[in-house]
Amino acid sequence: MILNHVLLKLKDRRPEHIEQAQTVLLGLRGKINVLLDVQTEANVRPGPSAYDLILITKFASLEDMDEYLIHPAHQEVARWMGTVLETQASVCCSI
Repeated sequence: MILNHVLLKLKDRRPEHIEQAQTVLLGLRGKINVLLDVQTEANVRPGPSAYDLILITKFASLEDMDEYLIHPAHQEVARWMGTVLETQASVCCSI
């Protein structure tokens, strides 16, 4: 099992923008068959160096994750996120 954790810092960090990003990210649920689970949580302890959201996605294999990354639904969300994102960091692990 593969878990991918993506930390996201938005350009506009107001709560309504964070909620909008969560809604867009969770919109992937059920659209990509290799995406076993998707979760997003807002940071409850914001600060200048903190990230705003964590996105956690789950896959059966790295190959499935690669398939997810090129899927049109993911590409559409990634394009939108690119317009609101300041920076990101990720950790991918096997469990």
